[in-house]
Amino acid sequence: MESKNDDMTQTDGDKRGKLSRRSMLGGIAATGVGVAAAGALVAGCEDNTGKPGAGGNAGPPDYGTGINEGFDGKIELDVRDSKPDWKPFELKHAPEGAPNVLVVLFDDTGMASWSPYGGRINMPTLQRLADNGLTYSQWHTTALCSPTRSCLLTGRNHHVNRFASITEGSDGFPGAAARLPAQCATVGQVLQDNGYSTFWVGKDHNVPEEDVSSGGSKSEWPLQKGFDRFYGFLGGETNQWYPDLSEDNRFIDQPYAPEQGYHLSKDLADQAIRMLRDQRSSNPSKPWYMWFCPGANHAPHHSPEEYSAKYKGQFDDGYEAYREWVLKRMIDKGIMPEGTQLTPINPLPEDVASEADAVRPWDSLSPDEKKLFSRMAEVFAGFSEYTDAQVGRVVDYLEQTGQLDNTVIFYCADNGASGEGSPNGSVNENKFFNGYPDDLAENMKMLDKLGTPDTYNHYPTGWAVAFSTPFQMFKRYSQFSGGTCDPMVIHWPKGIKAKGEVRHQYHHATDVSRRSSTSRASRCPRSIAASSSTRSTGCRCGTASTAPMPRPPRSGSTTPCWAPAVSGRTVGRRRRCTRRSAAKAISIRTSGSCSTSTRIAPRPRTSPIRIRRSSRS
Repeated sequence: MESKNDDMTQTDGDKRGKLSRRSMLGGIAATGVGVAAAGALVAGCEDNTGKPGAGGNAGPPDYGTGINEGFDGKIELDVRDSKPDWKPFELKHAPEGAPNVLVVLFDDTGMASWSPYGGRINMPTLQRLADNGLTYSQWHTTALCSPTRSCLLTGRNHHVNRFASITEGSDGFPGAAARLPAQCATVGQVLQDNGYSTFWVGKDHNVPEEDVSSGGSKSEWPLQKGFDRFYGFLGGETNQWYPDLSEDNRFIDQPYAPEQGYHLSKDLADQAIRMLRDQRSSNPSKPWYMWFCPGANHAPHHSPEEYSAKYKGQFDDGYEAYREWVLKRMIDKGIMPEGTQLTPINPLPEDVASEADAVRPWDSLSPDEKKLFSRMAEVFAGFSEYTDAQVGRVVDYLEQTGQLDNTVIFYCADNGASGEGSPNGSVNENKFFNGYPDDLAENMKMLDKLGTPDTYNHYPTGWAVAFSTPFQMFKRYSQFSGGTCDPMVIHWPKGIKAKGEVRHQYHHATDVSRRSSTSRASRCPRSIAASSSTRSTGCRCGTASTAPMPRPPRSGSTTPCWAPAVSGRTVGRRRRCTRRSAAKAISIRTSGSCSTSTRIAPRPRTSPIRIRRSSRS
């Protein structure tokens, strides 16, 4: 048995030896094939002199797979003698000391609404920024949501962006297609390609209606427009208690219910702080850009009760009395010049005016109507202040983390106050869009529920005129300053020496994107620049836009202003301009330094036209 076992052991060993020898021979054979293949590669690339042969560029030949197509490197047996065709991709870094940028964009807010401009609505965060920054009295928009937001996104005029209307009003014409053309780079794409993190929180309203679905194209969603993260809603408005939320490229449910304290403004601030905290934890030296767009002050005006209660009785004197009161304060604060007069509450001729946009004189209202209208203004004010408090939480976080001093903050609105509540206001603004009249008796039943999840309320047109004091009309009326002249405060402690001052030079929404991307040098992404990128129409004055407006020059004299050329062949080019030519270009009176946009010229007020009512915006 013992010898048998030995024989068996010996036999197994022989087998193992044979396997080992076979494996070794196979390895040698494989090595030989590899060497032969390598030799063939070299032979195919070199002639007898050792130089690249007639087969083409140095490198592996193309065996019909296209692998060698366009290869300009060099492949040798020794890697030290080889040369790659390209280098590993390296992220571009922003310049040292590049500032962060926070753009806070409210909706539907006239200049006379907020306390820094003399308004009755207390805005502690905005006031804090204004006291340590600059307040602008001549910042203009397109008077409508989607068009203005496209200007802020690209630095180009809205018709160039194909946003002559809101997304719901897109038609078959190139200027109103409601899709940003590829050659119009967004500020997100420019800054993302220049070493910035980019975040979008809140409202969008630049996505076509047909794409607002899980199965629709995502080409116009924020992540495809240069933003690393998105949290908000895609449409023009949403319920503040039960919003239609999206995160990045998908739809989501709200995290908790109103019964647990949910409100969209609060949620957006939470998400903004979370994004900034993630950024600080992962890459604290990388600057960031954040577009923070709350649902306020667009209807529905949903306010926590404790905030609307602050304004109880403060609007009982009516919107006409408010106009007189706030104009005096605007003059005292230097927002409006001495001698400014109020415009009529119904300035349009009867043959042009729309009944839905008319204002009912306060004295003509019944006691119940006055009570209802006052309460609607109280809820609106509470909504606005509550949202400002949430913005304050973001600003506080920046201060606590040492980022506030080098963060440029733009705090502004996209158009004037909204007149979409009709002359009688509404507990459900969808009635306005569907031509369904409100009933006073029904609305009075909801008086105590205004601002709660049970209503979808909007104040009457009288408050839209009041909050746009002293100008004519309101949102949607691009030929009147009531629609286009909106609040803007800029805060940047590290970059702006002036504190608490008011600036009166003309600026437009197209200027913000350009200002954001030129606070440190940023170039357009190559992929967009290569596709005939249209130039930004936003412009800055010869002197810094934060400087005070100089004394008005004599008529026809040269000013330190660079205005876009008016000719279609030279759109976007800069030319030295005179006060007279600048006034002609933008169809308004100017005095001295200006920043203009030729394509947003207001229509002459001497020949008003009928305004077609738009859908929600």
